[in-house]
Amino acid sequence: MSDSSKAENSYKYFENRDCRYYPCHKGAEHINCLFCYCPLYRMSECPGNPVYKEINGKMCKVCTNCTFPHRAENYERIMEILKNAD
Repeated sequence: MSDSSKAENSYKYFENRDCRYYPCHKGAEHINCLFCYCPLYRMSECPGNPVYKEINGKMCKVCTNCTFPHRAENYERIMEILKNAD
């Protein structure tokens, strides 16, 4: 994403390179930090690529390799999913 488009779409995009966890997903360049804590985490059906692992007898959603909420082009889709959530 170019600097001019970042500024133009700043309500959709925020990149915090000073964060001690940046980048939170290895191999990802230009991470949108707006959804640092994924709003889709609690949804069993999400458009990302989570895996489910058993941890202490419970199935847990593991999103370590998912960059869906961190890609600027997914902002509109995330907003639509949240708007239509039950």
